[in-house]
Amino acid sequence: MNTDTLPATSCQPTPHAADEAAWVIPGSAAYRRISVALFLAGFATFSLLYCVQPLLPVFAHEFGIGAAQSSLALSLSTGFLAFSILCASVLSERFGRRGMMFTSMAIAAVLNLAAALAPDWHSFLIARALEGLGLGGVPAIAMAYLAEEVHPRGLGFSMGLYVGGTAFGGMVGRVGMSIMLDHFPWRTTMWALGALDLAVAIAFVLLLPAPRKLLRSSAAQSVNHLALWRGHLSQTRLSAVFGIGCLVMGVFVAVYNYAGFRLMAPPFSLSATQTGLIFCSYVFGIVASSAAGACADRFGRGMILFAGLAVAIAGVTLTLSHALPLVVAGIVVLTIGFFITHSVASSWVGLLAQGAKGHASSLYLLAYYAGSSVLGSLGGWFWQNGGWTSVAMFSYVLLAMCVVLAMHTASFTRRAPAPQKSA
Repeated sequence: MNTDTLPATSCQPTPHAADEAAWVIPGSAAYRRISVALFLAGFATFSLLYCVQPLLPVFAHEFGIGAAQSSLALSLSTGFLAFSILCASVLSERFGRRGMMFTSMAIAAVLNLAAALAPDWHSFLIARALEGLGLGGVPAIAMAYLAEEVHPRGLGFSMGLYVGGTAFGGMVGRVGMSIMLDHFPWRTTMWALGALDLAVAIAFVLLLPAPRKLLRSSAAQSVNHLALWRGHLSQTRLSAVFGIGCLVMGVFVAVYNYAGFRLMAPPFSLSATQTGLIFCSYVFGIVASSAAGACADRFGRGMILFAGLAVAIAGVTLTLSHALPLVVAGIVVLTIGFFITHSVASSWVGLLAQGAKGHASSLYLLAYYAGSSVLGSLGGWFWQNGGWTSVAMFSYVLLAMCVVLAMHTASFTRRAPAPQKSA
């Protein structure tokens, strides 16, 4: 087993044979149930979150609003999601991870049904804002659950499968809704997705085993959560991983945000429907995230993380071409590199965090969504002032910073000593 992901000063030892029962072992029935359940959780969260993105022009027409106002359907949800991640990680320490994740998924699905029936724009926005607030109960808790329950040698694959579920959900939420709009009204499509994800939430809670390790003691109820977050931020390796998540997400969102503008303009002149199909690249992310997690378990997270960043850099380079097939190939390659990097970084958080893993996961996701909102939007300034070349240069800078942070993290990890055999 490769253990180069363990921190040099960590008190987390390599599990002894006698301690195997404390973990969910790769290949066991419980491990398979956890992997499938967390894939479903990722799917539900991101399909609900991003299902409105292809509907923004429809909202503008139906409610008589401008394009900027219509974008609130997505930005309010993501904004409330970022805030609720911190709150949910605290509540899960008290009320339990499994129940919190199911409640979050079920409430969000019901609110999607309510949004589909909203009589006016303001009611619709309230439902979407509350939906984002509810969805925060899944991402940070899912990462912490996996880190606490799954044996370290199988953590990468299970985390990768969860990230693959988020990729699949994001793709279905965007592409699937676009296809359904050709046949059904937008309210019907949103209602159908809400009903589907409510069924997914039920399947999730039936599959996911109750956690073995989380103890909801009085100490957990009276803990100073700010001190826990400060403690994680004071660990330089952990902070570096947070930074990697922020920066690589910024690159990914910036490229996807402004590739559409480029492809719809000459010399490509693609239609909006054709441009929207670039989100099908997410299917490569599903495969890449699961494969990266398994490779990280075998070869070490540092090596696979550098590989993911190299792939992302190659993808950005291909998008500089003026040939449409190479541009599309570049977006696909970047997507693969992004999901490799995100899968490895997110699984590394649970191994580097020394206690309060839910708080560490919430900080990673806070940085991750900050990269989406701040750096993704900042890419627009480069697009407006320098075209695609400037967007690519901006992406190179962010990825170079990721490489520096990855070197810092990897240089401070070492193999944990092998457990001594008893006489």
